[in-house]
Amino acid sequence: MSFSGTISAPLSKSLLVSARGMDAQGARFLAISQNLANASTRPTAPGQMPYRRKLVSYTNRLDFKKGINLIHLKPMQFDKSPFKSVYDPTDPAADAKGYVQESNVKPLIEMADMREAGLTYDANLKAYEHSLGMLNNTIGLLRAT
Repeated sequence: MSFSGTISAPLSKSLLVSARGMDAQGARFLAISQNLANASTRPTAPGQMPYRRKLVSYTNRLDFKKGINLIHLKPMQFDKSPFKSVYDPTDPAADAKGYVQESNVKPLIEMADMREAGLTYDANLKAYEHSLGMLNNTIGLLRAT
């Protein structure tokens, strides 16, 4: 019995690491989709701020109870890059000079980030599937003995 516990512990840890990686990329997908949905959002009145790009960041921290490093999401952050000013005196949110601030979301950057998040998610999914397969093979071998 202790032999099977020794074998399955690293495999169950790898399942957990991969699952947390997929969770992190899911959070990234959510922020990216919100950014893309609001890329052209302008303020509705003078003095208001346009939509500010959301950023997801995470860090590795040692989980002492499980004895492994896991990804932990940091609180949502916002891109501090400047807004773009566009001359449009007909816009209700235009200032006295006729300029309106637009969101700092750049759709091309968001699409590149989405591609990277997708590839990272897929890599974590494959690692999860391989670990699950090895765990199932181990169980099959133990049943055969």
